[in-house]
Amino acid sequence: MPTLGIDLGGTFARAAVVDAKGNIIASAKMALGERSPSAVVESIAHAAKAAVDAAGMPVQGCGVGAAGQIHGESGVLAVAPNLGWRNVPLGELLRTRLGYPVRVVNDLSAAAWGELNAGAGRGSQDMYTVFVGSGVGSAIIAGNKLVTGGGGVAGELGHIKVVPNGRRCGCGELGCLEAYAGGHNLIAQTRELLATGRSHVLMELTGGDPARVTPVTLEQAADAGDTEAREIYERASLMLAVAIANQVTVLNPARLILGGGVLTHCPGIRRRVVEGVQAFASTTSREGLLISDAELGDDSGLIGAALLA
Repeated sequence: MPTLGIDLGGTFARAAVVDAKGNIIASAKMALGERSPSAVVESIAHAAKAAVDAAGMPVQGCGVGAAGQIHGESGVLAVAPNLGWRNVPLGELLRTRLGYPVRVVNDLSAAAWGELNAGAGRGSQDMYTVFVGSGVGSAIIAGNKLVTGGGGVAGELGHIKVVPNGRRCGCGELGCLEAYAGGHNLIAQTRELLATGRSHVLMELTGGDPARVTPVTLEQAADAGDTEAREIYERASLMLAVAIANQVTVLNPARLILGGGVLTHCPGIRRRVVEGVQAFASTTSREGLLISDAELGDDSGLIGAALLA
């Protein structure tokens, strides 16, 4: 019997009925309006019903990939910055609303599991997955098992500290990698530069409209020779490269899977990450390492969540 996968982001809840091989049978998407837990649970329930109705068959359980830090197998989101949540028992709320077992995992854990079973990680048992999108996240698979750590929050690459007492991150702490290299924060830093009026390149690219700033805009400005844009860009790229290279040294994965909107749409940042792994990871940890792009796109988390249910 198939299972239901949920991908809970900051803007949409996506649901899919997935078979045991990772094939999506039917899917649905629901925009999130109000961000209260009860409202989000209702949005998820509507998306889930639409997907199950479209599939025309029952499901035996539900897996949820959520952007945030989760307390072990409790289903409690300790911190979910995109939703402004702290200590929300999402698993229990969804079990009550949907009426079948629910497992809540970090969104990167879900994406990595999807890639392992149906995407770029097929055939591997030791894999490190890094997505750089609105935030920075990673997941560790060792011996064909998802590594979650003693408290369930292993793999939080975005929240390693790279600048003591530095920029404030969405998690509330200071100096996290995500505060410098996550997509939302690349945009924030670029908008700060735009507001100073010192970057003529950014003014030309955006017409002075901060709403038009994206990580791609930053890369374009850096490539055009804007000194201050290049400083933001090179700092973020180097931080990502060193952080990922260090994880390769520590974990010695057989495969490194890269994905997320920033790495997909900013080829210069992706190139610097790959070059950084080759330059900074230990020689022995790089022997036999295969670096691949994620294959499943936005569906990796849906498929992985369902297969983890």
